[in-house]
Amino acid sequence: MNGHSIALCNWLSQIKNYGIPQFNSFVIGVLKDLKAVLNNAVYPYNNGLAEGQINKLKIIKRIMYGRASFETLKNKVIWNSFN
Repeated sequence: MNGHSIALCNWLSQIKNYGIPQFNSFVIGVLKDLKAVLNNAVYPYNNGLAEGQINKLKIIKRIMYGRASFETLKNKVIWNSFN
């Protein structure tokens, strides 16, 4: 654990001690996936670039739903990647 991880754990324990239901719900949610949250605090990289490409593809697919074949969808994705 580095300094950010320790600070996050200390902050979560302080928030939990307040006894506010909304804060407790937040802390429980963070603790359910604590490993991913701590990795985000430790490592400088993320999957934002891949998520952006996937989001673009899903938008194109949603726009073209039921109107064209897979080949047309592939061509549209390739066309959009160059523009």
